Amino acid sequence: MADEVVDETQSGGFFSNLLSELIGSPLNLLLLAICLFLLYKIIGGRRDTTPSAPKPQIPRLKKKDFALEQLKEYDGRGQDGRILIAVNFKVFDVTRGKRFYGPDGAYGVFAGRDASRGLGTFSLNEDALKDEYDDLSDLNMEQMERVKEWEMQFTEKYDYVGRLLKPGETPREYSDTEDEHSEDKSTEEKKKN
Repeated sequence: MADEVVDETQSGGFFSNLLSELIGSPLNLLLLAICLFLLYKIIGGRRDTTPSAPKPQIPRLKKKDFALEQLKEYDGRGQDGRILIAVNFKVFDVTRGKRFYGPDGAYGVFAGRDASRGLGTFSLNEDALKDEYDDLSDLNMEQMERVKEWEMQFTEKYDYVGRLLKPGETPREYSDTEDEHSEDKSTEEKKKN
């Protein structure tokens, strides 16, 4: 007779036994609810939701050279929200990195400014930024190397839009097809002559 009882529970089905075990304990019910919730989140996260209308992209800035005063206008607080940063006398449009360089970003102090000294000295303080043209002549070799590394990173990631002008220097005229490399070549040619 004991054999018949065992056979009946086995024939009752695996799922009915599992269900009775799960429902039989409040702890099991809680764990089951957590598992179902996590499964819902995983499956729900994979669903392709319709994104809201994308923000309109601001047009690419035409290349031009900037005086320090002009650069300050592009700190992300203007109407178009454009952010420019100068690194090693080159100006980059970092608007797409607004999360970092915008007014509330970790590097927001550099927006609309020459960030070379701050990047070279690893300083985010206002003291590291000068409000007048900074020739960086007092930085040591290690700091200048850091500035050059940052310049390379900015060159790879962001659009080059022009040079940072020295006081009294006249801006250069750029054609629509000219890029940074032709600017570098012309500078090298001038040094040779």
